[in-house]
Amino acid sequence: MLKNENIICISTIDWDFLWQGHQEIMSTFVKNGNKVIFIENMGVRIPRIRDISRIRKRLSNYFRGVKGIRKEANNLYVFSPIVLPFPYSRIARMINKRILLSALEKWMKVMNFSDSIIWTFLPTGITLDIAENFNYKLLVYYCIDNLSASSFKARKIKATENKLLKKADLVFVTSQALYDMCSEYSKSVTFFPFGVSLDNFVNVREQDNYAIPEDLAKIKDPVIGYVGGIHKWIDFVLLKSLADKYPQYSFVFIGPIQTDVSGIEDKKNMFFLGNKNHKDLPYYINNFQVGIIPYIMSDYTKNVYPTKLNEYLSMGKPVIATGLPEIVMFNQRHSDVVYIGDNAEEFGQAIEKAIKEDSEFLKEKRVLISEQNSWETRIEEMSNLITKAIENKMLDNNVVWRDQLLLLYRATNRKIRKLVLAFFLFYTLFFYTPFVWFLGRPLKILQVPKKADCIVVFGGGVGESGRPAQGYEERVQYAVELYKLGYVKNILFSSGYMYVFEEPLIMKVLAVSLGVPESAILLESQARNTYENVIHSSNIVLKNGWKSILVVSSPYHMLRVKMVFDKNVRDLKVIYSPVPNSIFYLHNTKIFSKWINLRQVKGIIHEYLGILYYWRQGWI
Repeated sequence: MLKNENIICISTIDWDFLWQGHQEIMSTFVKNGNKVIFIENMGVRIPRIRDISRIRKRLSNYFRGVKGIRKEANNLYVFSPIVLPFPYSRIARMINKRILLSALEKWMKVMNFSDSIIWTFLPTGITLDIAENFNYKLLVYYCIDNLSASSFKARKIKATENKLLKKADLVFVTSQALYDMCSEYSKSVTFFPFGVSLDNFVNVREQDNYAIPEDLAKIKDPVIGYVGGIHKWIDFVLLKSLADKYPQYSFVFIGPIQTDVSGIEDKKNMFFLGNKNHKDLPYYINNFQVGIIPYIMSDYTKNVYPTKLNEYLSMGKPVIATGLPEIVMFNQRHSDVVYIGDNAEEFGQAIEKAIKEDSEFLKEKRVLISEQNSWETRIEEMSNLITKAIENKMLDNNVVWRDQLLLLYRATNRKIRKLVLAFFLFYTLFFYTPFVWFLGRPLKILQVPKKADCIVVFGGGVGESGRPAQGYEERVQYAVELYKLGYVKNILFSSGYMYVFEEPLIMKVLAVSLGVPESAILLESQARNTYENVIHSSNIVLKNGWKSILVVSSPYHMLRVKMVFDKNVRDLKVIYSPVPNSIFYLHNTKIFSKWINLRQVKGIIHEYLGILYYWRQGWI
């Protein structure tokens, strides 16, 4: 059995959910002197409305600890992370990676938790991120379900699962179908079906007198019982037929309701007793006459090895199940100990037969079979494989360290050369060729000035230079030139920018100092962006009864201005007349001389991003 190891467990269920192999395995490791951090389920699909209770529970668990991490028992810590619930989004994965790794790194540093074994049930991208960012002794993937078949959205998990299978040092599976699937990508696959924790069940089975659970004591025999999650993989059509045909039987369900049961919950002989503590399950099962596994046949359930199978058998109870592949194979290994019924008639007949022929001999046979499938045996065998794999890995590392170090240096050198080359190409392309000016050419709209009712000048804010109070001067100067040439009799300055003073006021002062009378100047000081420049200035122009305007702004701003006017303004003739020779955008005309500076590149890119943003906002 493993001892004195640090284990990161990435789970597909929460710690306080229905007790399963996840909690059983990690609890056993903890009892044997290992330290475990149990990361609760981060999902394989986007949450739905029915998951609201689980989300509330996750929030509650998060605030129970420090940044989601709490101490559940000695050497057992549970991490309830709050992450973006989009397991197949690259952006969400990047954010979740940052959230998880940050919290884990800090906790591991405080706890001196290093050289860990990573044990995962979850094959999503976040597991790969954890494996790639922490040094670990061994990576173990316990594949207990074909998650890609669990829902339509979960099909996307296949890509990351295949990567995990190739990366994992050991792969454990619970069914033959999963063994076949995983063996395509890994040569280290071992068959380990879920077991049963015998001590708890044996203690109850051997008691002569004990109190029957109060809610079960009220239900008449014979009790046909089910233990586990009441989920969409249960054949409710089969159960409804059985309830109608056998009113003398009491069908009892122990476990959380995870799907709609409205079709059968109104049956008088159907009883849903809710979730129970794992330690109390033997008391319920011991009062079943029969344990059932009524699953539908699907791509998902053909991979399922039901945990409840060995729990029923450990209490000596007869088991009736639909013909799941793993049940059929279990029967082949254990002399047809499970009754099979693939439809309501066969299932009902199997129940009758099981009750009728039950005997002490059959009970002892079932108990002996369950003892062969105990968790103690399973975990011991798993531990032996893990210990051996760690030893082999350390031996391999000692033998090939020199070669690996050389390969690492060579790979690093290749990356550095590629980065240097990429930077050189990028720098040359953007700063020593006319590429950026070709890129900016579609942004420029330059029309010959014509007489109009008004010039509308959009303020520069921080302008193309990126510095306050430097964006408006050349625009005002150009507008004044057009005014003096007689193209207009009025000038409207539009800007909501303020740096010490409101920008429209400064623009007015400059225009007046250049010879424009105050009576010819109007101000608009509310606009916070180009869209509002257009809307607010157009309203002022139209209120004055003007029909045509000259618009002045920077040359590479004109396409966005025109797109906003085209989308939002009617009954107004617009002539686009940007500053013809903007100082900020001056550049050398000699081939292969330094064409532009970084702020000019940023200015052009900013315009393209602005157009994209305006399109998303519906402004253009």
